Amino acid sequence: MLDWPEIILRLGVATLAGGLIGLNRDLHGKPIGLKTLGLVGLATAMVVMLADPSGDSGRISDASSRIIQGILTGIGFLGAGVIVHAEHHFRIRGLTSAAATWLAACVGSACGVGQWRIVTVALVIALG
Repeated sequence: MLDWPEIILRLGVATLAGGLIGLNRDLHGKPIGLKTLGLVGLATAMVVMLADPSGDSGRISDASSRIIQGILTGIGFLGAGVIVHAEHHFRIRGLTSAAATWLAACVGSACGVGQWRIVTVALVIALG
């Protein structure tokens, strides 16, 4: 069972990481920003933690694996709704917003299972 400091750490870092991805988007005047992506990170970490309350960061349980698969599928559908094809301009819009949402969900999932090195490297690459 996870103790309070570990729960706060995992959920806090997930929210902060999603928020950082969103802040980058807010600074560039793009839709889907700090609040939205912070909430995506928080929600995905919470659901992953609920799937395996033991909190063993050394492995991902079958239940956690299924939850992560469901999250990524759901976020994919959400992202598809964000992508809009402008008929007259032959442009696709919203693709980066969808990708940022998917990234925030992935980072939130990694926080939920306590994979801190993966979270750190992913954030450095995404923000760099």
